[in-house]
Amino acid sequence: MNIHEYQAKELFKEFGIPVPSGVLVESVDEARRVVAESPLFKGETKPAVWAVKAQIHAGGRGKAGGVKLARKPEEVPDLVGQILGKTLVTHQTGPEGKKVLKVWIEEGSNIVREFYLGVVIDRTTRRMTLIASTEGGMEIEEVAQSHPEKIFHYPVDPLEGYSPYIGRRISQFLGLPFTAQSQMVNIVRDLVDFFQKRDASMVEINPLVLTKEDRLVALDAKVGFDDNAVGRHPEIRSLRDLTEENELEIEASKYNLNYVKLDGNIACMVNGAGLAMATMDVIALAGGSPANFLDVGGGASKETVEQAFRIILGDPHVKGIFVNIFGGIVRCERIAGGIIAAAQDVKISVPLVVRLQGTNAKEGREMLKSSGLAIQVAEELFEGAEKIVLAVKGGK
Repeated sequence: MNIHEYQAKELFKEFGIPVPSGVLVESVDEARRVVAESPLFKGETKPAVWAVKAQIHAGGRGKAGGVKLARKPEEVPDLVGQILGKTLVTHQTGPEGKKVLKVWIEEGSNIVREFYLGVVIDRTTRRMTLIASTEGGMEIEEVAQSHPEKIFHYPVDPLEGYSPYIGRRISQFLGLPFTAQSQMVNIVRDLVDFFQKRDASMVEINPLVLTKEDRLVALDAKVGFDDNAVGRHPEIRSLRDLTEENELEIEASKYNLNYVKLDGNIACMVNGAGLAMATMDVIALAGGSPANFLDVGGGASKETVEQAFRIILGDPHVKGIFVNIFGGIVRCERIAGGIIAAAQDVKISVPLVVRLQGTNAKEGREMLKSSGLAIQVAEELFEGAEKIVLAVKGGK
């Protein structure tokens, strides 16, 4: 589960991580009222510049025109008007983009240097890993590819936990002045604390800036949470913004289906995340393009399969369906019965190929063949992928 930048910064403040002061608006009129009333725009200590930032669940907002600077308070409402309602297309939104419904206005900073600081789970070491880079403000993937020497990795031992030594190592790598090193030690400590206590899956500060006043400030914040742990955190679950999610993905979550919409036209229904990834790869290898990732889980009951069919067919781009099921705990003839019943209820109007393997797979395939439904049956994975690609292409 992802949250907005402004929400992440509110959580950061709870853990003592320094962030700029700001205010959220959802209309130009609200922006005018904020400019007239908020302490952010008044007093002798008011900043010399304000950042007006689109709030969407995607990176690359600045390049897409979603971040603008105001030199005078009276410029803020106009900039808010330019951003609100705009559809931003970035490398993370896909070609359809995301519409901006909220704008965050925050005080500017006197930036001297920009850094990257993040925490992720490294599946290779099976540890929470700190990542730091001198190239703040850039996409970390781009830095890793072009300048890997500018990235610092430090896996945190789960038994030892965080030590100030780690923060000092990062400070030295980034070349921080002595006056800022103790701040970095505290920020890294608080970031690790936040990551663990809130069951985050990824936390990113990009950029973390050093100001002329020798202060370190989290100028941006990107946070993702482990979906399996959100139930333990009602305060986090309440931050979910359904307007940022695909309607089919929201519907799938109601039935505990793991669904992610993609740009292709061949829908996949699979039991098991690893098998789903392999299925998408094989469809591409056979010359097709997957329309989704859909893991129905280990059960694959009639009810589960029926809801999965309905969600798949809710995507108008779907021109064919490939069901790839491995019967382990649930036998294949029971899965076949569920597919037949669900297909009768849903009335599928696109080509359907089903590949069954596992316990009683032969019996399951025979049930599908004799069902009287327009179901093509496959025994091998690539065979099934070839059949559905051929059917979608009209037999060519």
